[in-house]
Amino acid sequence: MGKVKEYSNGDVTVVWEAEKCIHSGICVKGLGEVFQPKERPWIKINAASSEALVNQVKACPSGALGYYMNGEDTQEAEVLETKVEVLENGPLLVYGTLKVTYKDGSQDTKNKTTAFCRCGASQNKPYCDGAHVKDGFQG
Repeated sequence: MGKVKEYSNGDVTVVWEAEKCIHSGICVKGLGEVFQPKERPWIKINAASSEALVNQVKACPSGALGYYMNGEDTQEAEVLETKVEVLENGPLLVYGTLKVTYKDGSQDTKNKTTAFCRCGASQNKPYCDGAHVKDGFQG
């Protein structure tokens, strides 16, 4: 696993997995006072309420951002209704709990938001890695 950073305000901890990030900018657009990619540290955890942080993290299309409530059992996964959204010139977002079966037969359970590649250029298929931006994917 690559670089993983945690940012906590005492109530909630936001977890960022750099390798999963597709740089969609949804976090910056939604909560710019918290997510400031040109700053270090880039997550200003105390700039918003815990509720606002959780809501924004849930919108992350790649799953690079996650969270857990401090002091709670983090092993129990929340099962969510499945929803699909096609992003213009970007990935297919699937919201909810789903099981992904890979071509080798192995399986992985995804929860919250998963971004699937639509352009075919991802080096992390079936997931989006942001390659659509550099390739100028239209669709």
